[in-house]
Amino acid sequence: MKDATRVVHAGLPAPAQGEPFLPGPVLASPFHLRGDPDDAPYGYNRDDNPTWRRYEAALGELEDAEAVLFASGMAAVSAVVLALGPGDVLVAPSDGYPGIRVLGTDHLATRGVDVRLVPTDERAIRDALDGATLVWVETPSNPALDVVDIAALARDVHAAGARLVVDNTVATALGQRPLDLGADLVMTSASKSLTGHSDLNLGVVTTRDAERVAALRAWREHAGAIPGPFEAWLAHRSLATLDVRLERSCANARALAELLRSRDDVDDVRDPGLGPVVSFTLRDAATAQAFLDAARLVLEATSFGGVHTTAERRARWGTDAVAEGFIRLSSGIEDTEDLREDVAAALDAVRRGA
Repeated sequence: MKDATRVVHAGLPAPAQGEPFLPGPVLASPFHLRGDPDDAPYGYNRDDNPTWRRYEAALGELEDAEAVLFASGMAAVSAVVLALGPGDVLVAPSDGYPGIRVLGTDHLATRGVDVRLVPTDERAIRDALDGATLVWVETPSNPALDVVDIAALARDVHAAGARLVVDNTVATALGQRPLDLGADLVMTSASKSLTGHSDLNLGVVTTRDAERVAALRAWREHAGAIPGPFEAWLAHRSLATLDVRLERSCANARALAELLRSRDDVDDVRDPGLGPVVSFTLRDAATAQAFLDAARLVLEATSFGGVHTTAERRARWGTDAVAEGFIRLSSGIEDTEDLREDVAAALDAVRRGA
């Protein structure tokens, strides 16, 4: 089946007379549990929940893998990297999502893990592989949108005796399938395009390694990093529109990138063609803020991958090595011409006011 069909039907139970297509969320803490607990599929909500299982099955279908759902993207990241201990070596991006850097420097390095932060650049990553245990890459990276050749990098990572994890949040499994390219695990923040409505926090790790699946589920149970059943149900409901949402938002991203490249008041337009995110640089912080203030359809907010077009000046956080006028923009599903006209009008208004 093609992606558009797969996301509509993924994880749904077999049709049954009088039953809903997608059963509602199972809201329970304990379940009936008589006698031997091994005889019951569910006993306590922190251990497992049928609503999680349906959504995990759906996400697993997209990558021909097992999926483990977490309460947030950071919970999913933590489940992978906090398994490292003294003597291990983590290679992670210095220019990607800040959360992985914080876990590395503030938590892993303090307990004896050698944390090597390198740019999203294949040569820099390869230069850091000696003795590596786990290599984490984000491609496209956030916010600079740099990409690496996952298949080529996976071969070198494995030759060095390490495992490769790919943060696939920007592209999603509909944009690229890192497990097919040799990655060992994939982490995706479901708070972004997967759920797509800017109202949920969830994260997922997918892998084809049964031992890793068991370890991830055990970590989730013991750490309590569990998703709410209602959130998981909403996420599953939203999955059906993933393909059509991405089709429109990615088309909008390409159209905006074309517009931005045509202007002499915009620099360094970045658009790898994987996902709805584009970035560009205006003259300075004041110019960037004036653009955001002038736009009517572009909402100023952090995060990306929603149905609304959003943008922000990333330097305001102090976590990214970007120019003061650098803007990350996530295209939504609005009409393409409306968006182009709005962005062009905002840039024109800033130019007139300069």
